[in-house]
Amino acid sequence: MPRIALVILMLAATSSPASAQGRPTRFWNLTRYTISEFYLAPAGTTNFGPNQCKNDKDGTVDHDERLRITGLTAGRYDAKLIDKVGRTCVVKDVEVKDGVFAIEEKQLTSCEQK
Repeated sequence: MPRIALVILMLAATSSPASAQGRPTRFWNLTRYTISEFYLAPAGTTNFGPNQCKNDKDGTVDHDERLRITGLTAGRYDAKLIDKVGRTCVVKDVEVKDGVFAIEEKQLTSCEQK
């Protein structure tokens, strides 16, 4: 019986990191408003990729909703978002990793109102 418990413990310890690496990347909107456009560019550049909101069924990301991110690898990015109240904001040097990364309202320091 102790041998079985040891095998189960070893399998659990080795499977956790492997499954974490395979998790899809998702953005968690912790800003105050619904986001209608969300772009990512390698940190320090303005080479923004496609609008990631197109990955959502309704094309927006509500407050406290998660959005599937496609077409990039883990790393540091600048994020540009446009929300439903007309703000365009840039957040510099966001760490994007496998699993979930978030942007909070307090991180929105560079915003312009349309």
